[in-house]
Amino acid sequence: MVGTRFFWKLYASYAVLVVLAVATVGILAARRMTADVIRDTEEMLRARAALLAELARPELREGGGDQLQARVRRLGAELATRFTLIAVDGTVLADSDEDPAAMDDHGGRPEVLQARDQGWGMSTRFSRTVAANMMYVAVAVRNGDAPVGYVRASLPLTSVNEHVAGLRTAVALGGLAAALLALAIGLFVTRRVVAPLTSMTAAAGAIAAGDYGQRVSATSQDEIGTLATTFNRMAGELDGRMRTISEDRAKLLTILGGMVEGVVAVDRDQSVVHLNAAARRILGVRTEDCLGRPIWELTRVRPVCDAIEQTLAAGAEVTSELQIDVGAQERVVELHGAPLASGTGGLVGAVLVLHDVTELRRLERVRRDFVANVSHELKTPITAIRGLIDTIIDDGDMPPETRAQFLLKVQGQSLRLSLLVTDLLTLTRLETADGLLETERVDLRDVVGRSASNFRTAAETRGVALEVDVPANALVVDGDPEALELMLNNLLDNAVKYTGSGGAVRVRLASEGGEGRIDVSDNGIGIAPDHHDRIFERFYRVDQARSRELGGTGLGLSIVKHVCKAHRGTISLESALGVGSTFRVRLPLA
Repeated sequence: MVGTRFFWKLYASYAVLVVLAVATVGILAARRMTADVIRDTEEMLRARAALLAELARPELREGGGDQLQARVRRLGAELATRFTLIAVDGTVLADSDEDPAAMDDHGGRPEVLQARDQGWGMSTRFSRTVAANMMYVAVAVRNGDAPVGYVRASLPLTSVNEHVAGLRTAVALGGLAAALLALAIGLFVTRRVVAPLTSMTAAAGAIAAGDYGQRVSATSQDEIGTLATTFNRMAGELDGRMRTISEDRAKLLTILGGMVEGVVAVDRDQSVVHLNAAARRILGVRTEDCLGRPIWELTRVRPVCDAIEQTLAAGAEVTSELQIDVGAQERVVELHGAPLASGTGGLVGAVLVLHDVTELRRLERVRRDFVANVSHELKTPITAIRGLIDTIIDDGDMPPETRAQFLLKVQGQSLRLSLLVTDLLTLTRLETADGLLETERVDLRDVVGRSASNFRTAAETRGVALEVDVPANALVVDGDPEALELMLNNLLDNAVKYTGSGGAVRVRLASEGGEGRIDVSDNGIGIAPDHHDRIFERFYRVDQARSRELGGTGLGLSIVKHVCKAHRGTISLESALGVGSTFRVRLPLA
């Protein structure tokens, strides 16, 4: 508080007034006292000179004498005053300090001349006789109207000056004491005045910094106390309003932050007011320090900037669908822009809602592909069966051997159709199960053993070595044994089919991090990295011709993925062309 500028301004003003007042009073008092001392001294000398004039009048009429000199010396010693008797012609008749015979003519002295004209006279000057500044008062001694001589009384000014100096010192000390007392009182009063203002200033600064619980004490009943009371009421109302605003803002930010849609709000200058996490992800904005920065500085997606400009320019809603590249990914985004209006209806900015429909469009494409693939896959065997049957019916003379070949082909196409329908039904059951499979405790070693036995003959026929590596301890999971065996059968079927003669397929079972891990590895043709993301889609084939030649339906890996998902597991692929492939399944242990 003492260090505040307002305190020092107020106290300095008060101190200047006190010092000026004390100095003015002191100077005037000193001058008045000096004048009084000089006047009193002058009157004293005049009275003493008049006294001596009455005593010396008879001698002056008779021309003086040795008796007069003795009387003047005695009186000067008693009164500590220098007395001088001067004849009318200026001759010194007697002097209390010096020999009259040795003194100059005093008829021309200013005080004597003034006394001759006015009855008495006064002057101050340096005396060569006593070598000091003196005050002289002369009184004319008259016999009737005619002067018979003059009596002069004098004192050294040093005594007068010492007396005046003492009075001035007393006045200065008194003024200093009064000034110090007034300054001390002023310090106390200034502190009392400034303290509540300083407290309110500190509280206002704290409120400006966000501490809305600050209050000041209102102890006085004057205007400052009223100001403190009003300040506390204002702080309370501000605290309540800011709490409401903060709560509403937190709710709004929580809602916007939890939205899957991206929300971008900008002002009239296209500077970002709000940008939620979904918008940052869609637009590829890496930094979270977005507020106040132009939108075109944060993202290079030109259609978004154009939509904002169009919304601000037209003041109307804008809707479009666009494709944007974020890194190496291409996203499909539905954009809806709307102007932001103030309370008075003026345009203050724009808001964009970005809905990432990439997955939706992908699912639509998968659905279309699935319908097309199912139609194609079903149409092929049905067409073949129908053509073969029609040929048999139309050709009544067909040789038995040819008829038998045709019937074998019909049998093969019907088997293919049956496998396709079976896989579709299995996939549908897995997709709609949502974890509701009938589960039991299953030892993964048994599942691996049964699947390996199923494909050992097929592997030997193709010249492929089938190796199985299982641990000694049981690895138990909660699952559907038939679904798990179907999953492993599909993996082994692909591994054996796409591994050439002389190759090897290895099934390894192990425990890792509370999970059962099944690795199905081969050193066959491998899969290019471009196909890894889509290999588990339905009817997706890396090599269409080879897959159909080997009798695949294109649904095996999709079934594997859904079995893993139904058992809360995961599947991953490591593969390279000409090196081989490893499918890794992880299932949580019971």
